Amino acid sequence: MALIVQKYGGTSVGNPGRIKNVARRVAACRARGDQVVVVVSAMSGVTDHLIRLAKEIMPLPSEREMDVLLATGEQQTIALTAIALHALNVPAVSLTGAQAGIVTDGVHTKAKIHNLTPKKVHELLNQGHVVIVAGFQGETPEGQITTLGRGGSDLTAIALAAALKADLCQIYTDVDGVYTADPRIVPGARKLDEISYDEMLELASLGAKVMQSRSVEFAKKFGVVFEVRSSLNEHPGTIVKEETKNMEEVVVRGVALDKHQAKLTLVAVPDKPGVAAKIFKALGDAAVNVDMIVQNISHGAGTPQTDISFTVEKADLLKARKVIDGLKTGIGYGEVIVAEQIGKLSIVGVGMKSHSGVAGKLFETLANAGINIDMISTSEIKLSVVIDLARGEEAMKAVHAAFIG
Repeated sequence: MALIVQKYGGTSVGNPGRIKNVARRVAACRARGDQVVVVVSAMSGVTDHLIRLAKEIMPLPSEREMDVLLATGEQQTIALTAIALHALNVPAVSLTGAQAGIVTDGVHTKAKIHNLTPKKVHELLNQGHVVIVAGFQGETPEGQITTLGRGGSDLTAIALAAALKADLCQIYTDVDGVYTADPRIVPGARKLDEISYDEMLELASLGAKVMQSRSVEFAKKFGVVFEVRSSLNEHPGTIVKEETKNMEEVVVRGVALDKHQAKLTLVAVPDKPGVAAKIFKALGDAAVNVDMIVQNISHGAGTPQTDISFTVEKADLLKARKVIDGLKTGIGYGEVIVAEQIGKLSIVGVGMKSHSGVAGKLFETLANAGINIDMISTSEIKLSVVIDLARGEEAMKAVHAAFIG
């Protein structure tokens, strides 16, 4: 008998028919004698609908109240999934994140898991139940509902698999696995049989929608091997695991395009020690994640001045702008320029560590397509560029053809 954690995303539970399909899959697994813990997301479109409702009332709602609101999406799904299993005569119990023992910090809308004590989950499994846990949510030690950020159900599943010492963790979605690029944009994209944690982590953080980056980070830290596969068929998926020697033979494993970034440029910033620290500390204190940063060469007579550009998630743009506006008097910059129509194109591969000429090939490919580069960022296994969003998909196809075929 194995203990299996299965996570089903929003499209996998998008309507009653698909919830019934999930129930049949879970029932078949249990019929083989396995214990099953199921983590579910909100039904497809529900979270976005709740966000729209809140923003119709107030453009920047209270994050505490947003957590209370958004947590209801997953709670609908756990109850419906339990009912679907009951209809198949399978004993099942639904639990909220708090009931499952998920304790978080107090950062609303982007909480981190501090502790997970799945005592109740163990009890219910030992009583013969399938346990269905609401993904994406937890509770602070003070009893405040928190959410884990977009894609947080993946993190819930990985964390439960680690805490329960599960034999298998399966992340079910609407695609067959991890592809070399988004197959909806690049028809020639290929499914990967396996991928390293580091490659998956980079792809997840760079706009690939298969997994949330924090969940991959958690899996790597605790050694949770997991499989990404489709809930709509029985095809094998992609195994995500520790890097192996043969993985380095592939220079570029995947290409990603993030369409959800915005760029802010602070013009005429005094170029003196401590200014950058003030800007990015204030953004950090407001829980705004900054990605790429570029500072220009000093210019101007008298006190040297520079321009500082950085990117943030579009969802954090209003919050970031509010922070920056509040720093104007203290720092004395000239103006803020915001660009929302940008895309971040990235290539990822552990083989980049041991192969030269990758950057030159990427830049040449984009130049041949007449696509200008605005910002550049690199790491040991990743190379990212900011380009015009209108040319993003075209660029993605060209780069995939150049590196992967």
